[in-house]
Amino acid sequence: MSADVFSKVKEILNNIQNEKVGNLNDLESFRIKYLGSKNEIKSLFGEIKNVENDRKKEFGQLLNDVKQSAEEKYELLKASLGSALTDNENTGIDMTAPCEPISFGSRHPVSIVMNRIIGIFERIGFTVAEEREIEDDWHNFTAMNTPEDHPARDMQDTFYLKDSTVELLRTHTSSVQARIMTTQKPPIRIIAPGRVYRNETISSRSHCQFHQVEGLYIDKGVSFADMKQTLLYFAREMYGPKTDIRLRPSFFPFTEPSAEMDVYWGLKTEDDHRITKGTGWLEILGCGMVDPNVLTNCGIDPTVYSGFAFGMGIERQAMLQFKITDIRQLFENDARFLKQFSGVI
Repeated sequence: MSADVFSKVKEILNNIQNEKVGNLNDLESFRIKYLGSKNEIKSLFGEIKNVENDRKKEFGQLLNDVKQSAEEKYELLKASLGSALTDNENTGIDMTAPCEPISFGSRHPVSIVMNRIIGIFERIGFTVAEEREIEDDWHNFTAMNTPEDHPARDMQDTFYLKDSTVELLRTHTSSVQARIMTTQKPPIRIIAPGRVYRNETISSRSHCQFHQVEGLYIDKGVSFADMKQTLLYFAREMYGPKTDIRLRPSFFPFTEPSAEMDVYWGLKTEDDHRITKGTGWLEILGCGMVDPNVLTNCGIDPTVYSGFAFGMGIERQAMLQFKITDIRQLFENDARFLKQFSGVI
């Protein structure tokens, strides 16, 4: 057996030495054949185990010599072809001609804001979780404690797939939370960024598709105070170290108690008065303690674990930070609009 593999290696070495290369295509074929990820030499390294012990060193040295020979010949051929191309006056390429200006793109404002939010929560231990955009009714609604007769299930709010009453385009990224809770054991600390869909009329303030970031933290002994401190940290990282927040009672099917969180935006300009309706406070997200029914639906014991969840729209925050007055601009891919964000990270 060993005599056969020695002969094979020597045959490859002989082929390398006699290989003829006349152009760049031949050179690339040579590289793939002898130096590529699936080259002829690599497969022979696995044959070392079949060689007699007293000849293993000899065989290994021979393989290395073949590999080195292939590398040296490749470099020589490449240098030779490069010189030939440089000396050839009929290549049709004017190396002295000025190059075309390179146009640099820019990040989309939604991506800029989403990355900022993700970065803030990653610094305090949250990990990113992503899931499908086409969801089933159970993960999107039932698991999240949404009653059968809830208006959100109606066709005017939800895009159901054709000829289906159970498959739909997700209306929130809470469905990611449901899938994580049914497949992972606590402690769970995730954020779920992504695109969601609502059957709404497109206007300057609303769209049928937009982006959300939702967060979920489940562990033993998690309290409302933990949630408030987490969201205060987020607000001050996002809007400035002196930002104040307030929590107002609200209702969501999947949290109890529930709240809306406002940040104090201020009343320094006419725009501030318009945006905050003269109050100085601006709503940025919804939050609350995870309803025990949601934990039960997902197979988590609510007598042992508790948790909080929150969610916010990305477009709204992007519009606030960059003073964008029409949400439709975020979806039109107008290069003149997007160019304004060059250099913003």
